[in-house]
Amino acid sequence: MFARLSQAMGRPDLASDPRMTTTPARLEHRALVDELVAGWVGERDASDALAALEAAEVPSSLVASVRDLFEDAHVRARENIVSAALPLIGRLTMPGVVPKLTLTPGRIESAGPSRPGEHNEEIYCGQLGLAPAELTRLRERGVI
Repeated sequence: MFARLSQAMGRPDLASDPRMTTTPARLEHRALVDELVAGWVGERDASDALAALEAAEVPSSLVASVRDLFEDAHVRARENIVSAALPLIGRLTMPGVVPKLTLTPGRIESAGPSRPGEHNEEIYCGQLGLAPAELTRLRERGVI
């Protein structure tokens, strides 16, 4: 595959470079490999780079930006990014349930507390075993 990549990059000489002839050698010189590939990709449009790599049968793909993800029809259709209403801040965009399975798709029951400290008693007293009086003292002292 590296020979095909080298060919696609117009650098067939790389395939015979002793630093590139084996996978362990390329790993040892990965900074150089990364620099060469990044330089080649950076000199062309993504579509041109992808076309050259596809023609050379080198597996490749675009890396989606955050903007790309928000605009992607598949991401929207799968509800991988959802929007929820929160009382204090309004709408919150957040990751949806992944993976979304047919029989057990999961659901988001809450985007989190609707106000600071909403679950303090449940956590401090129920989960951590703090006495209710100690929780009150912490509130009065402004600790929580």
